[in-house]
Amino acid sequence: MTPSRGTLDGDRPDAGAVLPPGGQRRRLRLVGVPRPVARARAFTTEALGDWSWSTPPDPDLAEDVVLLVAELVGNAMLHAGGPLELVLHATPERLRIEVSDGSETLPALRTPHLPGLPGGHGLYIVQRTADRWGADRHAQGKSIWAEIDATRLLA
Repeated sequence: MTPSRGTLDGDRPDAGAVLPPGGQRRRLRLVGVPRPVARARAFTTEALGDWSWSTPPDPDLAEDVVLLVAELVGNAMLHAGGPLELVLHATPERLRIEVSDGSETLPALRTPHLPGLPGGHGLYIVQRTADRWGADRHAQGKSIWAEIDATRLLA
């Protein structure tokens, strides 16, 4: 099996490196990967460290990003037959997280949110943690995405 880690926009930068103007994108194929949530979390943690997103003024920001990844991958496992791919795209303006799956069914927030009952919390967590989130259909199914503004790095 080939390594699932890689970049599209060039080699991995050194820790503390400044992102190029177009940013850097990393993809992780998740089809058939054992423990995809754990693998996606580790992949994201490594990317955040490389991009200097792991030590912002808000020490919880990197944890928030990893939580978003875990929720999106977990939701794909529970509701969409499993995740196909995780894409992280960091630019000087924002970090975008995308998880694709083979289902065309778009997610919907369970309303009202009932914190005392099991289930229905994943998208609520995504909504509360991300600056923006949404879903896009494509030929293979859909992608659920969440974005974190880079201004939170400077807060």
